[in-house]
Amino acid sequence: MSLSEIEATTESEQVEPVAGNLRKEAWKRLKRDPVALVGFALIAFFILVAILAPLIAPYAPDAQPGRGMITPTNIPGPSADHWFGLDASGRDEFSRVVYGARQSLLVGVVATLFGMLGGLILGTLAGAFGGKVDTVVMRIVDVMLSIPGLLMAIAIAALLGASFWSVMIAIAIINVPVFARLLRGQMLAQRGSDYVLAAVSIGVRRRPIVFGHILPNSISPVIVQATLTLATAIIEAAGLSFLGLGSADPRVPEWGRMLADTQRYLASAPHLAFFPGIAIVIAALGFTMLGERLREAIDPKYRR
Repeated sequence: MSLSEIEATTESEQVEPVAGNLRKEAWKRLKRDPVALVGFALIAFFILVAILAPLIAPYAPDAQPGRGMITPTNIPGPSADHWFGLDASGRDEFSRVVYGARQSLLVGVVATLFGMLGGLILGTLAGAFGGKVDTVVMRIVDVMLSIPGLLMAIAIAALLGASFWSVMIAIAIINVPVFARLLRGQMLAQRGSDYVLAAVSIGVRRRPIVFGHILPNSISPVIVQATLTLATAIIEAAGLSFLGLGSADPRVPEWGRMLADTQRYLASAPHLAFFPGIAIVIAALGFTMLGERLREAIDPKYRR
């Protein structure tokens, strides 16, 4: 065996345990972090609520068990029969908040996945090829970033028409440049690594280097960013629904739409705004807490 082969074998034997140890250390730090555990617990709670909504909610989201109790001057608040009170149509507010978790989490997760997929494609093209491809892709990304995200989302959703898919597509598009820039930066940093230069010097083709080494080593920050983006996606979905760009069916419970429907009742029935509002805040807080701690655990630069 030649000296270069011995050195390569020794190096690979050293790198793999080190990488494994770093992942194990990050996982241990995450398990010991109370903030991360609270964030994970909040996320797990909302996921269970969304899955078990038919078992948790006492009424269907469009049922009107308290219709006879509603008057122009009286909308009953929380009680033993209706924990979160009734809305202006006599529907059980607790049931609608529970079912609303399904819509909010679904929109947030699907929009984030679509945005991450688009960002991965653009970021991989820019980071792998460089040169003119990098210039063209990054100019497209710069143009997208020059437009305020919420304004672009409103324009896209309005253009496509009010529906869940319109909201998902709008939120996904405004998140594409975030993932693209992040992945491109990580891949450019990896391209200057010693192992990449060594592979290029011995004639390894670009595709195996990019997809076998550079991309896998650059993907961790993107996954962390996806966790953080989920929080903003839930808030953005609620914002678009608040503006009437969500589902066209008023019977479908959405936290943002529920907030919009309560504007004229804020003085007489503040509970109608409190419960969907606090649900949005807590759900977004859970993803933010977990995402921030996950970033600190994975990236040494953020460790305290």
